[in-house]
Amino acid sequence: MYEGRTKNIYTLDDPDQLIQEFKDDVSAFNEAKPLVIKGKGIIDKNVSVYLFEYLEGFHIPTHFLKDIGDREMLVKRLDMIPIEVVMCNITADSLSKRYGLEQGKELNFPIMEFYIKDNEQQKQMINQTHIVAFELATMDEVRMIERMTSKINAILKSFFLRRNLKLVDFKLEYGRYKNKIVVGDEISPDSCHLWDVATGKRFDKIGFRSDLGNAESAYEEIKKRIF
Repeated sequence: MYEGRTKNIYTLDDPDQLIQEFKDDVSAFNEAKPLVIKGKGIIDKNVSVYLFEYLEGFHIPTHFLKDIGDREMLVKRLDMIPIEVVMCNITADSLSKRYGLEQGKELNFPIMEFYIKDNEQQKQMINQTHIVAFELATMDEVRMIERMTSKINAILKSFFLRRNLKLVDFKLEYGRYKNKIVVGDEISPDSCHLWDVATGKRFDKIGFRSDLGNAESAYEEIKKRIF
């Protein structure tokens, strides 16, 4: 059905279900030559399965249905809302550059940002009124997404802190399933920026820019801490 940089999506006879396959390709840095981290897709899938099931325990609806392979999960077929929701807890990277803030400062209130998804252009930040005016979602849906994202942030911050990791920021995508807003896509090391609490070591794609050879061991470290 769809081939992306980091995932493939396959249809099934059941129109309400899809298979989501995780690849080893890296989506960072806009490299002309694709970058590959051996085993990354397997770790991303396993972490996503674990975190989706964890969130379901807190009554957060997700598209996850079943773990069906090393790299594959069975998911609900969603009517995806074409926005990315980014939640920031600590100043880093683009947030620091845009507002001239020092890196690594804990925010006294999390920042939620919305970006319109357009594969032909770079991501553009939008607000709630853009989303409603462009008919991407209703205001009620936007408010539901905001509430769910804030709850997920609180849950995941605590989850990672118990594993000596700071949840710097993360990305979520949402869709509709039978008129209900649910979390889709993935929640994995690819969609989160994680730093070690004690050392500040980065376990994310930005941190691999200067030492891509260490990326495989970093994904393994995340897996070890979570499982």
